[in-house]
Amino acid sequence: MKFILGKKLGMTQIFDKNGNALPVTAIEAGPCFITQIKDGTKDGYRAIQIGLDNLKTKKIKKPSKDKPFRYIKEFKLKEDEKTEFKIGDKIEVSVFSEGDKIKISGISKGRGFQGVVKRHGFKGGPASHGHRHVLRRPGSIGTSFPERVIKGKKMPGHMGTERITVKNIKIALVDVENNLLAVVGAVPGPIGGLVEIKTI
Repeated sequence: MKFILGKKLGMTQIFDKNGNALPVTAIEAGPCFITQIKDGTKDGYRAIQIGLDNLKTKKIKKPSKDKPFRYIKEFKLKEDEKTEFKIGDKIEVSVFSEGDKIKISGISKGRGFQGVVKRHGFKGGPASHGHRHVLRRPGSIGTSFPERVIKGKKMPGHMGTERITVKNIKIALVDVENNLLAVVGAVPGPIGGLVEIKTI
């Protein structure tokens, strides 16, 4: 399994060998360093922990002196999956190649408190024939029984800031010198947001 951490830079377009325009998301991936390897005997599961963005400062608190990274994430391993990684190993974007299918996870943009039309895609009420102030309202939310709001009812509320994973994304370009990945399509999160990349 190949994996790395990166930052979303934004979207652009590139042209493939046939001259077709591809909408891509540029990601600054790595370099990352392995900070811990969990073998399953102590923690109960196998995983590799990697860090991104080395903190170049002298004011590091004592508990974090062994892991001076801004971002630290774990990638779980299967029980029968073998690994040759060691603590301190460097992971660069060169582990990936063009055409690889990957999945990317990130935290979606926060949109605050939103109504049902934007949050759940409701149609809303009619805009004419005597209907006032009901254009973006949800309408009835239930019968007279049981006289309470059923749990899970789609209503206005907080939207965004959720972990989203997009699968089967194709790598269109790998720039080893600049630590850049260009993947086809959109990637969750804001510009500058942290994304987790790994092969399927």
